[in-house]
Amino acid sequence: MEEPHHHHHPQQHQDPPKSPTASPPSCTSSTCAKCGGPTAFPSPPQSSWPEMSPPPAYRPIRYPAINLPPNNSQAIILAPVPQSQKVPTISPPYNFQSPSKKIQNPDGIRHFQESASGKNFLGFVVALSESIRRHKISDPSHESPTVKAILSILQTLMQWIEEIPPVQQAARYGNVSYRTWHSRLEENSESLMLQFLPDDFKSATVEIVPYFTDSFGNSSRIDYGTGHETNFAAWLYCLARMGIIKEEDYHAVVARVFVNYLELMRKLQLVYCLEPAGSHGVWGLDDYHFLPFIFGSSQLIDHKYMKPKSIHNEDILENFSKEFMYLSCIAFIKKVKKGLFAEHSPLLDDISGVPNWNKVNSGLLKMYKAEVLGKVPIMQHFLFGWLIKWE
Repeated sequence: MEEPHHHHHPQQHQDPPKSPTASPPSCTSSTCAKCGGPTAFPSPPQSSWPEMSPPPAYRPIRYPAINLPPNNSQAIILAPVPQSQKVPTISPPYNFQSPSKKIQNPDGIRHFQESASGKNFLGFVVALSESIRRHKISDPSHESPTVKAILSILQTLMQWIEEIPPVQQAARYGNVSYRTWHSRLEENSESLMLQFLPDDFKSATVEIVPYFTDSFGNSSRIDYGTGHETNFAAWLYCLARMGIIKEEDYHAVVARVFVNYLELMRKLQLVYCLEPAGSHGVWGLDDYHFLPFIFGSSQLIDHKYMKPKSIHNEDILENFSKEFMYLSCIAFIKKVKKGLFAEHSPLLDDISGVPNWNKVNSGLLKMYKAEVLGKVPIMQHFLFGWLIKWE
């Protein structure tokens, strides 16, 4: 039996369209429910189809190269690449003070990022990244007495983990023994700083100790994240402001100090099961760290054989993760996370499709500014004193 004829136009007279090019075809123009052809009838109201979800937002496969959470990825891609800056050293009279929190909302973030101290701190991170460019971790490095003293301090903190074993407990995250380790850190931090501070900077402990003690996680929440890592960078920045760390030390600060800090943090994470602080879940770069990906991608710029896609090669990870921070981060993630890499780390998987390390490095620097230094939940804990001023 033949179906009744269906109309594509309302029965009443309609004006002809002004011009075929007057308006571009729209994805919202109506289609006939029977044959799928175009129709002049209006679409049925959306509310009459409660069981149908709207079509998914179209997400291209390779653009942007770094698929961020949908909120501000476009802004990050279009942002300028942060540039390195020289750190201005302080001169007497010194006015060290106990630092305090200042950022409470997005206006505070904007104020910090547009201030001289905010720009200079990010410029310091970029300068550290540039200092390790095209260098393996084992390359010769100028180790000043200050760098050696910091390495000795990190070794001491590592030793404490051996002396404070985790307790048996039911909870998966947050071993309470970490609180014992952290309280020892707080009790000894000032004397550890005095091991290498010159006499005229002894009074600086009031300002730099809080950055240091907040670099290894939070003892009440038993967690660790990119905010704590940023505090470690801020502590190093304070030492650079005081002229204790000089530009010729930057390479050793990354290849020796930061590499040892990373090793210590991984041990703390594994032994005391630290919870990821403010993790983005699969949308984040990594549950705990950001800076080793910046420094590690800089190491690999212009590498003859290793490309961003090399992270999927198990032989490369096994043979080169001791020399390249980026690879060591990927190897560590693969060790602690089960399942398909693309599923538990989609952002890192996306980055592996970027053609070269230069683009990875500049993209990560932009992302660090937006996703770490630009986020209130992280930066509300950041401290400001006389060395890092709230201007």
